Amino acid sequence: MCGRFALGLPPAAIADYFDLGEIPDVAPRYNITPATLILAIREVDGHRRADPLLWGLIPHWAKERKTGYSTINARAETVATAPSFREPFRKRRCLIPAEGFYEWQAQPGSKVKQPYFISRSDGAPMAMAGLWERWKDPGGDEVIESCTILVTDSNRFLAPIHNRMPVLLDPEDFATWLDPENQDKDVLKGLLRSYPGERLQAVPVSRRVNNPKNDDPGLVEQVGEPAG
Repeated sequence: MCGRFALGLPPAAIADYFDLGEIPDVAPRYNITPATLILAIREVDGHRRADPLLWGLIPHWAKERKTGYSTINARAETVATAPSFREPFRKRRCLIPAEGFYEWQAQPGSKVKQPYFISRSDGAPMAMAGLWERWKDPGGDEVIESCTILVTDSNRFLAPIHNRMPVLLDPEDFATWLDPENQDKDVLKGLLRSYPGERLQAVPVSRRVNNPKNDDPGLVEQVGEPAG
């Protein structure tokens, strides 16, 4: 799964990598948690734009805005049929920029897990595949736009740390994924694969990341030997 990530990249670098028309108004964050606003890139009227969306998708048919932890991620294997995600998968897809994401590895003989920060080995931004939805309060005027991050099986490099990982896309796949007119399920599902392990790096980081109140650049700094 993906339940915590970081985005400390310069806004201009995000705009350049994702080919945005405007530089996004986004502050560095190093401990991004569910149920908060996160930056999401969508295609609207033929143009890409970055918007703040609530992390934790609220289905459009939900009677209330409350959602469970289960909607922060959508499983690649079932996204095309799951009631909460099948319609957004068909026509409301997005990209979630990240500097990297965190996963926790169980330690032999200990109940305390070791957090790892996983990022691109070339230093480029990550583009996590996501879905978005618009929910309107049935009993009022409140409208909330929310999102989820797609996850799939981990590659062999990350499997010793965690068995799931976010779906990561490269720039050549952005247009296919973001185009709301593209509703070819076979083509879309073909993008939902594990990212090559040789293009990633995983370094152990401080357990301070366990506390969502901690949010500083030191959280992504290596504190031990990197994963092999």
